[in-house]
Amino acid sequence: MSEIIILFIGAIAAGLMGSLTGLGGGVIIIPLLTLGFGVPMHYAIGASLISVIGTSSGATVAFVKEGFTNMRIGMFLEIATTTGAVFGALVSGFLNPNTIGIIFASILILTVLLNLRGKPDHQEELIKGSLADKLKLYGTFPDKDGIKHYASRNTIPGFLMMVFAGAMSGLLGIGSGALKVLAMDNMMKLPFKVSTTTSNFMIGVTAVAGALIYFQRGQIIPVIAAPVLIGVVVGSFIGSKTLMISKTKKLKVFFAIVITILSIYMMYNGVNKNFQ
Repeated sequence: MSEIIILFIGAIAAGLMGSLTGLGGGVIIIPLLTLGFGVPMHYAIGASLISVIGTSSGATVAFVKEGFTNMRIGMFLEIATTTGAVFGALVSGFLNPNTIGIIFASILILTVLLNLRGKPDHQEELIKGSLADKLKLYGTFPDKDGIKHYASRNTIPGFLMMVFAGAMSGLLGIGSGALKVLAMDNMMKLPFKVSTTTSNFMIGVTAVAGALIYFQRGQIIPVIAAPVLIGVVVGSFIGSKTLMISKTKKLKVFFAIVITILSIYMMYNGVNKNFQ
């Protein structure tokens, strides 16, 4: 019972920090479960995917109401992310936990670097006759200066990047939000607010696709997943309320250092065990 309470408190902290830094709770849940509680990697990934579903669902409602989330672009790109998530979840069954740990650490360091860099903010005009025009991958969003119009670019490269982001989600149990935003920001040239909120909408659906595979393999344990889910949702809610008064830039740098140290340790641990 005491371990469940400690896990619940740890999940709250993970959700809080993930919300404040924009990295999401999944990147903290995996090290917490594997390094802190000794949970096998595949079971930790299953629990993390469940928490990703919960946090994404809670935030998506607000973003859709505010008019930032582009549902059409999100649903189009979900074809790529869910395909990738199923593939990643299936591949994870053939990989040993140490190898997954090494891949996780590598992607985590990449995620931290992407999160720290400056965010581009595009606002492209619609090109008539383009693939984006044919698929209606454009829209509007509210701004302090009024309604802004935008359209996507580089549809195919963005779609392919989403397949990779989905595969990493299914393989590692994370939302891969940084990779999704990278695809929509840098490749598809969408406005930052649109790409961030649409990514959040997609994360939950992507996690469901991967979670189904882990559930089928019996790698989602309720006694682990339940306190993690509730804790991360509570932590994310607290984080969303304190985001405006927090010094997020300093927090991101500090948190990036901590996550990098954990990633290096997980990578070293995985390499060391693989060669034993």
